[in-house]
Amino acid sequence: MSSIENKTDVILIGAGIMSATLGTILKELAPNWEIKVFEKLANAGEESSNEWNNAGTGHAALCELNYTVEKPDGSIDISKAIQINEQFQGSMQFWSYLVNSKLINNPQDFIMQLPHMSMVQGEQNVTFLKKRFEALSNNPLFQGMEFSEDPEKLMEWIPLIMQGRPANEAIAATKIDSGTDVNFGALTRMMFDHLKSKNVDIQYKHSVDNFKRTKDGLWELKVRNVHSGNIERHTAKFIFIGGGGGSVHLLQKTGIPEGKRIGGFPVSGIFMVCNNPEVVAQHHAKVYGKARVGAPPMSVPHLDTRYIDNKKSLLFGPFAGFSPKFLKSGSMFDLVTSVKPDNVVTMLAAGAKNMPLTKYLIEQVMLSKEQRMEELCEFIPNAKIEDWDLVVAGQRVQVIKDTSAGKGTLQFGTEVISAADGSIAALLGASPGASTAVHVMLEVINKCFPQHIKEWEPKIKEMIPSYGVSLMENSVLLREIHSSTADTLGLGHKEQLFSVAQ
Repeated sequence: MSSIENKTDVILIGAGIMSATLGTILKELAPNWEIKVFEKLANAGEESSNEWNNAGTGHAALCELNYTVEKPDGSIDISKAIQINEQFQGSMQFWSYLVNSKLINNPQDFIMQLPHMSMVQGEQNVTFLKKRFEALSNNPLFQGMEFSEDPEKLMEWIPLIMQGRPANEAIAATKIDSGTDVNFGALTRMMFDHLKSKNVDIQYKHSVDNFKRTKDGLWELKVRNVHSGNIERHTAKFIFIGGGGGSVHLLQKTGIPEGKRIGGFPVSGIFMVCNNPEVVAQHHAKVYGKARVGAPPMSVPHLDTRYIDNKKSLLFGPFAGFSPKFLKSGSMFDLVTSVKPDNVVTMLAAGAKNMPLTKYLIEQVMLSKEQRMEELCEFIPNAKIEDWDLVVAGQRVQVIKDTSAGKGTLQFGTEVISAADGSIAALLGASPGASTAVHVMLEVINKCFPQHIKEWEPKIKEMIPSYGVSLMENSVLLREIHSSTADTLGLGHKEQLFSVAQ
C-alpha cells in the first residue's frame, strides 16, 4: 500500500449533480483553478442523481402541494412556492448558458416539456386546490395555470386517471403546460464530460476516508483507491462535500464546529413502473396528489410520464421504505455509526418527536404489491397488477438538527453547512435538491468565496441573468427569460406558454 501526496485548489467529493454544477460554475469563474473530483463508484451520477433514483421532476412548485400551505385563517401561503420557482428559473438559465456556449449539447437528452398537474379528491381538498389556484394564478411566475373540476375537461387532461371513476366523485385538478421532465443523471454526465475536457481530474473508485487540517490552513484528505487499496494524500484550499447521504459521515470526519449536533434519517423510495406501452401512451403529465396524514413530504403520491434514454415511461409512487443505509451502495451500519457523542441527544429527541413517521415507514415497508396496487388504483381506477413492476429508487437522508423549533428537528429540504472560514462546505438533505442545484451552489460560492464575488458578479449575471433580481417583481425580465430558455432548451410553444403580464 503506497502513499502519494498531491496539491490542488479545489476538491469535489462525489460525482453527482451538485459537484457537477459547482465544478462547472467554478471553471467559468476561475478557469485557471485546478479542480479534482473523487467518486467512490465507477461512474458519475450513480446515486441520488441517477435517473431511476429520483422523480425527474423539474421542481418549480407548479404541482407540488406541500410547497403551498393552508394557514389557520384559510388563506394559502405561497411564499415557499415563489422561492422554489425562482430558484428553478436560475437552473434553467444556467442550463441555457451551457447550451448556448456549446459546453453541453442536445438539451433534449436531459430536459423535456411536460404538463405539471395537481389532482385532489374530496370536497375539502377541492376547496383547498381552488384557493391554491387563485393564489398562484395571480402571480406572474405561475401564469398559464388552469383549474377544473369538470369531469369532461379532466377526461381530456388525464384520461387514464378519469376512466372508471364514479360520476359523482368530487375531484379537481390544476394544469400548467410549462412544466418539465428532467433527466438529472444525463445532465450530470454531460457536465462531467465537459469538466473532463477542461482538464478537471476526475477519479472514480476513489473513496475519501478522512480529513486533516494542515498548519498552513489547507485541508489534507486521505483518499483510498477502492480497487487497489492504495492510499493517496491530497491537499486543497477548498473542499466541497457533495456525497448525497454519505455527506453526513464525511462532514462529521472534518471535525468543524458547524457539523456538530447534526444527524441524518434515511428514507428509501420504491416506484411502480408500467410495463404496458398501451397504458403508458394514455398519460402525458406529472400529476401530484396530496400526502396522507402523517406521511413525509417526499412521499407525496404522483403519476409521472418520464423520458429516460429517449423512451417514454410511466411511474407511480414513491412508496416510502426504511433502510439504515445512507446510500443505495452504502452500509447497513450507516445510521448507527452516524450517532456521535455530540449528536446523540439530538438524534434521540428526533426519534421521540417522530414516532408517527416511524410508524408510517414501518407500515410502508410491510406493504405487499397488492396493497401498493390499491394506492395506485386511487389514481388509476382500472390499473391491472400485471401491467406494473416495482423499482427501488434512491436513498434520501433527511437532516436532523437543533433549531428554534426545538431539539432534534427533522428538516425536509436542502441545506448547506460550511466552515466559518469558508474552506469547506457540505450539502445535506433532499428535495427539491437537484432542481435548485444552481441556486444552492451559488449559495456555496457566496459563503465560501466572498472575496471574489465582486470580481465574479458580471460573469455570474451572464450565466444567470436573474442573479440578485426578484423575477416576480420584474415581469419584463421574467418574460425574456421564459422565452429565451424555452427556445434554447427546445421547450416548445413558448409564445402560448410563457405569456406573462407586462
